[in-house]
Amino acid sequence: MKILRLHPGKERSLLRRHPWIFESAIAKGGGDAGETVRVESHNGDFLAWAAFSPQSRIRARVWSFDAHQRIDADFFDAACASAIAARSRFDIDSDGMRLVHGESDGLPGLVVDRYGDTLVAQFQSAGAERWKAPLADALLRHSGAARLYERSDTNSRKLEGLAPATGWLRGDGPVALVMREHSWQLELNIAQGHKTGFYLDQRDSRQAFARAARHRQWPTVLNCFSYTGGFGVAALHGGAGHVTSIDSSASALALARTNMERNGFDANRYDFLDADVNAALRQYGADGRSFDAIVLDPPKFAPTIAHAERAARAYKDINRLALKILNPGGFLFTFSCSGGISVDLFHKIVASAGIDAGVDGYITHHLGGAPDHPMTIQFPEGEYLKGLVISRK
Repeated sequence: MKILRLHPGKERSLLRRHPWIFESAIAKGGGDAGETVRVESHNGDFLAWAAFSPQSRIRARVWSFDAHQRIDADFFDAACASAIAARSRFDIDSDGMRLVHGESDGLPGLVVDRYGDTLVAQFQSAGAERWKAPLADALLRHSGAARLYERSDTNSRKLEGLAPATGWLRGDGPVALVMREHSWQLELNIAQGHKTGFYLDQRDSRQAFARAARHRQWPTVLNCFSYTGGFGVAALHGGAGHVTSIDSSASALALARTNMERNGFDANRYDFLDADVNAALRQYGADGRSFDAIVLDPPKFAPTIAHAERAARAYKDINRLALKILNPGGFLFTFSCSGGISVDLFHKIVASAGIDAGVDGYITHHLGGAPDHPMTIQFPEGEYLKGLVISRK
């Protein structure tokens, strides 16, 4: 068994059961990509079993803190069974859900989403890649799903020194699927869509948006960075009068239109704009056009803390522009999915945007990821998605 020996004092995070070991913490030792190594303190005390990643700044990811644990196929079978069983404790009103959420489920680098009887998995780390075959078998066995599609094409995989990998791992079937969420249906494409095909983490926020639309009966809604139109579908289900969806992807907007049609909405109640969101918001302001509710759900601007300063400017700009065209008494649902932007920093960014826009508002709700995307006590980095609901004064 190969050993990683840490520098003095670098064991503190592992003693708090944080699952990451950075390159700078390691005094000596190593292994092959994905190989299980024994992690020891500077004086040789056992700390953890971890998967070694020779090219990543996160040089090892912990599988277990139990000195007597064997890291083998049985270990991964039990870990998958535990993660899948945990979802039965969550209130998930959908046949689309996250079954494995990486470190939060004790499986660093593995993300698995379920859409009906199809699983979509991302093997994002060297350790997950090394154990791909037994993981795939365990996932199908414990989920009862019929097939598994791989979407290992993320930037994080590049940082691990791994080439992209996509396609059917177990079984096969259509890549265009239809998912039920709450009282509506959404079409997605697991081969071409973002992440594993859809943003399941926003499930509860879409429901909150539908409830707000039902209560407020908004005449006009603007859905920015709309992707395939989930928030727009939710708004119309809630009774909003009209939804305008903006995205810079023509293919995403085409699928958004399909989702509107699938749910039976009158075509007069929605329209689409293929455009840059910032430019569109500026144009609306110049034209004097305003809205009763606005959603800002942009892509990840800051994947790490190193990108936070530049990302903060981008978040501030879109929120400033949106607040300026929000009607008094209207609602802004604004989000950040950037791990490098903390909850407190996001609040400060939005507050600064309001000051620059000359707008004040009430924060009525704080939003986050759906419960099948959990944050654990030992891994606060799992809280990547954060949102604010603001009612303009």
